[in-house]
Amino acid sequence: MVNIGSLDRTLRFVVGAVLLVAVFVPPLAGWVAPLGAWKYALTAWGAVMIGTAAMRFCPAYTLLGLNTCGMRQP
Repeated sequence: MVNIGSLDRTLRFVVGAVLLVAVFVPPLAGWVAPLGAWKYALTAWGAVMIGTAAMRFCPAYTLLGLNTCGMRQP
């Protein structure tokens, strides 16, 4: 089942990649460092966003009844 469209998938991948590497890239690490332990939560959130973009399926969308994919499914 697919419930993530092209634009949503691209945005999830880009934002997920930024969140995932923000801790490791020096210019971005300065912004994330004051968050303390929350930086690990942001990294995990980035990994989840990349995972949902790769699978084209978001469990939260299913619970909320959302579908950004143009295809209609039975």
